[in-house]
Amino acid sequence: MRHTSLRAALACGVVLWTALPGAAGAAEKAAVFPVELFDPGAAYGSRTRPMDARKLALVTDELRNALRDKAGLDIVDTAPKADVVAKEGPLYKCNGCAADIAKSLGADLVVTGYVEKGSGQIFNLSVAIAEADTGKVVRGGQVTIRADTDDTWAHAMRWVVKNRLLAEPLPGKS
Repeated sequence: MRHTSLRAALACGVVLWTALPGAAGAAEKAAVFPVELFDPGAAYGSRTRPMDARKLALVTDELRNALRDKAGLDIVDTAPKADVVAKEGPLYKCNGCAADIAKSLGADLVVTGYVEKGSGQIFNLSVAIAEADTGKVVRGGQVTIRADTDDTWAHAMRWVVKNRLLAEPLPGKS
């Protein structure tokens, strides 16, 4: 009987130890690319409005911080490949090019997202996490944003991270 209790306690300790970020080895590296805007009503070649660019940067920061702080991922700087992203993008419709770019940065995972503009006050936020080696999506989620404020955009990203991306541990994260 004592051996069973001792084994259970040891197993529990091993499970807890491996659940800690970085405890079982180096943290997985993730290339989190800037969240993009898909505006089907925009004229060809039009630029993102400054207020939308600010919100995209805000949700990108929310995503990077959450994946670093809550999932224990090592976030890779994607800036060195910004020219490739600009040439190949937008990433949400480049047919898997983001995985190749992430792999060239030494990342294990690739994280992409976009906001689809529906109307002046309704947007859809979509985020996907894929393996850089295969491009296979391992986690994804989306949510509708029903007001065009910094708070609603940030809240939407926090919701997607909590309820879709990290609702269960990422593969390899026990």
